[in-house]
Amino acid sequence: MPELIIVIVAIVALVLGTLIGYVARRVIATSAIKHAEAYAARIAAEARAKQKELVLEGKDEALRLQRAAEEEAREKRSDLQRQERMLLDRAEALDRKLETIERREASFEERGRELETQRQHLADLQQRQLVELERVSGLSVPEARQALIGQIVDEARAEASQQVREIERHALEAGEEKARRVLTTVMQRIAGEHTSEATVSVVQLPNEEMKGRIIGREGRNIRALEQATGVDLIIDDTPEAVVLSGFDPVRREVARLTLTKLISDGRIHPGRIEETVAKCRAEIEVVMRQAGEQAAYDAGVPGLHPELIKLLGRLKYRTSYGQNVLNHCIETARLSGLLAAEIGANVNESKKGGLLHDIGKAVDHEVEGPHAAIGGDIAARYGINAVVCNAIAAHHQEVDQESVEATVVQIADAISASRPGARGESLDNYVKRLDDLQQIALSFPGVERCYAIQAGREIRILVRPEDIDDLASSRLARDVVKRIEDQLQYPGQIKVTVIRETRAVDYAR
Repeated sequence: MPELIIVIVAIVALVLGTLIGYVARRVIATSAIKHAEAYAARIAAEARAKQKELVLEGKDEALRLQRAAEEEAREKRSDLQRQERMLLDRAEALDRKLETIERREASFEERGRELETQRQHLADLQQRQLVELERVSGLSVPEARQALIGQIVDEARAEASQQVREIERHALEAGEEKARRVLTTVMQRIAGEHTSEATVSVVQLPNEEMKGRIIGREGRNIRALEQATGVDLIIDDTPEAVVLSGFDPVRREVARLTLTKLISDGRIHPGRIEETVAKCRAEIEVVMRQAGEQAAYDAGVPGLHPELIKLLGRLKYRTSYGQNVLNHCIETARLSGLLAAEIGANVNESKKGGLLHDIGKAVDHEVEGPHAAIGGDIAARYGINAVVCNAIAAHHQEVDQESVEATVVQIADAISASRPGARGESLDNYVKRLDDLQQIALSFPGVERCYAIQAGREIRILVRPEDIDDLASSRLARDVVKRIEDQLQYPGQIKVTVIRETRAVDYAR
């Protein structure tokens, strides 16, 4: 019984707790709903207020845009009105100008008709005058015109020739003495040796047996020597001599030195040949560098790039018409410095241009083109300034000279190359140049005879006096000089002398 009461009490308590919890949740939910409804109402009120503000702002913005559009439209209308007034003014001005032009055209047409009438009248008068002149002179119009033109041309040529002779005479009188003094002073101060070097291309042998040792078994020694040096060895019937043939003078010198050492040592075989060639090549490199440094020191041109020094040294083994090119460059540098000092040019640039003017000859067998242009490119590559580069490239007038230093270098080069004994020349080339000089002179009309004298440095032309007068003789000398300059290559200068002789012979009986 007590357990039943406890169970009932528990059930009643459970039911009451459930009812109390339900009521409490109902109260809490009702409170939350009311709170949410109040919050929603507040949010809605704020949204309605914000909406009113946005509507007002939109109306204000629309009003502002409308006013701006109206203002812009007013400005455009004002511009259009102003432009319209300007166009109207221009149209009125054009109308006035058009009326003026029409009046002038009418006036011009009237004057044109009057001029045409006058022109026709003048033409009639001229025709009558021509007819009268033809009747009086006995010549037709074309004949008279031709005679007049011929007379005018002859008189113009005579006057031009006379003026040219006067100009030449004054120029020679003013400049010859100064040029002679400068060149004589410079050439006396550079009195170099007249002997010339020639590249050695023949190696003397102690005996004929040495030829067989150089050739070796089945030619292995000579093949090894040719492959190592790049030079051809010519072994013929020449007694106790071997000829070296090659375009590169440095390689030829390496081969000569190698062969000389092998002959002295006596041990000639491929291994020894390669070893000796390597040593000789190193020795030649040292010699070339020392020669280049000594040349720069002798010429007074410091601070050159090491590669330029090396290329200068290569010229030690290069000759031109029997003249050693390195000695020629040193002499040209000294002459250039003295000439520049005499005339007030830049001495340092002139000396540098003179020393480097033939630098292209060190590589002209490897690079296509004239050695002057090659030398100018090489000098520019190693930091030489533009004035000196132009002096190098223009010393044979293959490009235009841009400075007085370039002219100085060209003159110094000509002096060094053309002084007596500086260069040698083969007999065939010498004879051919003399024949070419005579053929050029004989190609002109009126020439009777010509003689090339002074070793080809002067040509004397005898003309027929009945065909060529004194003024034509001057023109002939200039024409021959121009053709020689265009067609021939020669060292120094060639003097052209035209001789015209008139004889009057009679007999007393």
